[in-house]
Amino acid sequence: MQGPTLKLLVDREREIEAFDPDDYWELFADLTKAGGTGFEAQYFYLDADGNEARRIWDESAADDAHDALAAAEGAAVEEVNRRTRTDEPPAPFNTTQFIRAASSLGYSAQRAMSIAEDLYTAGYITYPRTDNTVYPDDLDPEELLKAFSETFFGESVDELLEQDEIEPTEGDEETTDHPPIHPTGEMPTDLDDDEWEVYELVVRRFFATCAPSATWEHLRVVAGVGGEVSLPSGGERGLSLKANGKRLLEEGYHSVYPYSSADETVVPDVETGEELAVSDVHLDAKQTQPPRRYGQSRLIETMEEMGIGTKSTRHNTIEKLYDRNYVEGDPPRPTQLAKAVVEAAEEFADHIVSEEMTAQLEADMRAIAAGEKGFEEVTAESREMLEAVFEALQESREEVGDHLRKSMKADKILGPCPECGEDLLVRKSRYGSYFVGCDGYPDCEYTLPLPSTGKPLILDEECEEHGLKKVKMLAGRKTFVHGCPLCKAEEADEEADRVIGDCPECGEEEGGELAIKQLRSGSRLVGCTRYPDCDYSLPLPRRGEIEVTDEECEEHNLPHLVVHGDDDEPWELGCPICNYREFQAREANSELETVEGIGEKTAEKLAEAGVEDVEGLKEADPDDLAESVDGVSAGSVRDWQAKAD
Repeated sequence: MQGPTLKLLVDREREIEAFDPDDYWELFADLTKAGGTGFEAQYFYLDADGNEARRIWDESAADDAHDALAAAEGAAVEEVNRRTRTDEPPAPFNTTQFIRAASSLGYSAQRAMSIAEDLYTAGYITYPRTDNTVYPDDLDPEELLKAFSETFFGESVDELLEQDEIEPTEGDEETTDHPPIHPTGEMPTDLDDDEWEVYELVVRRFFATCAPSATWEHLRVVAGVGGEVSLPSGGERGLSLKANGKRLLEEGYHSVYPYSSADETVVPDVETGEELAVSDVHLDAKQTQPPRRYGQSRLIETMEEMGIGTKSTRHNTIEKLYDRNYVEGDPPRPTQLAKAVVEAAEEFADHIVSEEMTAQLEADMRAIAAGEKGFEEVTAESREMLEAVFEALQESREEVGDHLRKSMKADKILGPCPECGEDLLVRKSRYGSYFVGCDGYPDCEYTLPLPSTGKPLILDEECEEHGLKKVKMLAGRKTFVHGCPLCKAEEADEEADRVIGDCPECGEEEGGELAIKQLRSGSRLVGCTRYPDCDYSLPLPRRGEIEVTDEECEEHNLPHLVVHGDDDEPWELGCPICNYREFQAREANSELETVEGIGEKTAEKLAEAGVEDVEGLKEADPDDLAESVDGVSAGSVRDWQAKAD
């Protein structure tokens, strides 16, 4: 399964690399009613086939259309079309659709399934590995809904139970192995934030399948402007603008399932023949885009469509590709090693990366389970096929090995070493941190530091000054582009430390001072000048020019700092000590989150129950609090109280 899955990713990367973008232009203008209500509309024309087109592929034609529209005195409404559309609730969750929904909340396929399996083991949801999208006949949706009546979800349940009849939706897949993923009705206790978020997703998906349809009203407005413009497709075309709006008439399932977009696009009511003012005419230059990389959820859907793997193995397959350094980043991007493996397999043993072989093996196993094929027959066929693959690889093992070794090294190269000309490589120290080192070591000991946060990803973009590839540090939601490591190091070498005051740790006794420091790794901080004897430090933003002002903090006797960046408004950072304290408070969102074991979601639920700070938590009765907060036990409250002391 890893072979054909990896080939999917490599083939998509080949498409992206081979893509040659085309330039095009799109034209927009604001149309305003006499009463002052305005909306944005887009220029369109009819192409040679008579279809509406918005992209203008010739720059001179785009400029002509822009100039003609900018000179227009007004636009007349030529067409007003209203229609309603029914928005059906989603089908019940099977494994693939659950992973897709969880990915929109930021969970990888592996993490989503791991949490779901824990929830299943605890008895809160049904078995999460299923293809089924039809609830079984013995499931009474009304009874299951009532199990949530006196819980956090009570308001949504009351709304659903007001319906005359509850008929859950059904998907296309109906199997007998396991039901769709849904809550059991058992309310959880002691869930962490991630577990609660996934649990709520499953509960609300069940609610959505029991909810009524939503209804949208769509409004299309076409306005014409006097004059014509020549287009490369031939002929003279009138200047036409269109706008499409939508508004939600009946909320339906959206009221209980906030994960599906219910955003409205406002276009005011207009009448045919109405005159509208034209303003803010602007032409946007764009380029066609290459196909997008597969996100994890889309990759799993594609694997399912191609018959690669099963509901139980697909997410594990993706995780193994990460673990073995075949892919990196999110969405997954194949490494040079992955490309080399696929190239070698295509040349010497194409069965390894063929989805046909994997799909055939899966089909054979299903045939055995159904009694259509014998075990011995299938194993004999599989053995013959795998022996042929092994023999092909055995014959070419030296060529394959050499090809893979070169590719593994190519994955780490940034560019030439400025000391000796050998390759500079991203390396990992014995302590687990990353740095840039010369491939000529030990003859050449040239190194450059990298940030301590994240895993380095080498980008395609090169530094114009040094010819080194730039680096991105993958650190989850805190991922950032580090840039050229040599530029960062040179900036730090040239930047002198700026002393701003006494060190609060050792200033009085040892004379230590706080200074603004630029590190060779690209980080900045306020740190003690006696480092490493005193390691007191405060973080500073990586980007922007730091101004030391004359204003001073009364509590810490340190100057206020201002960061000037690309934005028009500078960032009033203030006293670095006060700022760091405020940052810690913001990260925690509430004082309660400073207690080990209490996350953002739990803190919100505690606040709703009247416990808003640590003092309130310490004074609360554990049994009473557990009774009023879903997902929290009295034992957890006592544990938190002990940790808060």
